[in-house]
Amino acid sequence: MADITLYELPGCPYCAKVRTKLDELEVDYDVIEVPRSHGDRTEVERVSGQTGVPVITDEAEGVEGMVESTDIVEYLEETYA
Repeated sequence: MADITLYELPGCPYCAKVRTKLDELEVDYDVIEVPRSHGDRTEVERVSGQTGVPVITDEAEGVEGMVESTDIVEYLEETYA
């Protein structure tokens, strides 16, 4: 199990942006695909307090429920580049 978990929805361009950065940096991560319906996204809501994606957690750095693709990409570059 990787330290980073990415909560995503297939086809989401913001999620793809984060996934691309993770792959570019060669960072190991796990993916949890969230349901299409926001009402069914209980796990991502528990982690981040909201139902939008992408969301990441990073156990190694103590990050729980980081949201917003731009903020996530910036964090990944600062932490793993």
